[in-house]
Amino acid sequence: MTDYILCWLAAANGIGFGLMVVDKRRAEAGARRIPESTLLRWAFLGGALGTAAAARLVRHKTRKQPFATWMLVWLILWTLLLAFWALGLVDRLILPVA
Repeated sequence: MTDYILCWLAAANGIGFGLMVVDKRRAEAGARRIPESTLLRWAFLGGALGTAAAARLVRHKTRKQPFATWMLVWLILWTLLLAFWALGLVDRLILPVA
């Protein structure tokens, strides 16, 4: 199960990163943009680190509100969830000891 979760997170972060870079390039070219809801959905689904990294790397949507706030919220929540998982606390919440 752990392998599937890590693969999903790697894929979601890669997709989130890629979408942010593509959206930045489209913005520079004046082309049709990727909706913010799509970018935030990928952050919510596990790609928060990828979207945040791309935002900083290509300087895209770093000051756009409320987008930047939501991106930060998802990043903090995913970081906490992964920390709790690494410490073994998530298993205790999902499968309480009998």
